[in-house]
Amino acid sequence: MPTRDPIQLGLPHREPFIFVDEVTELTPGDSARGRKTFPPEEAFFRGHFPGDPLVPGVILTEALAQIAGIAVAQPGLRLAAIRTMKFPRAARPSQRIDLEASKTGEAGGLFQFAVKASVNGETVAEGAVVLAKAG
Repeated sequence: MPTRDPIQLGLPHREPFIFVDEVTELTPGDSARGRKTFPPEEAFFRGHFPGDPLVPGVILTEALAQIAGIAVAQPGLRLAAIRTMKFPRAARPSQRIDLEASKTGEAGGLFQFAVKASVNGETVAEGAVVLAKAG
């Protein structure tokens, strides 16, 4: 895989809403893996449990949707549904979060993915998301 840059691989988002730092594996149309580290200076940490900051679950879910979108390798996708999502452990500032998405189904312009985020091999988010072609 020559590039690891999520934007060059088709991620339509831009700062400050890019939640994938690097793509580490890509099988276009099927799966992707990547990484994200949120620095302690991120604005949301000031209010998301001051003194005990956590990466918000909605941000982890968006990061997983973004890595799924990179896996689809088609432009113009939007997050259409969150089928399930669990957060068994907390992700914290400065921790490297490993992201993975694997396609489990496709029909009528909808793409369903099993997604997982982990820190040091321990799951911090896991579920299923659906992406749809915009329009």
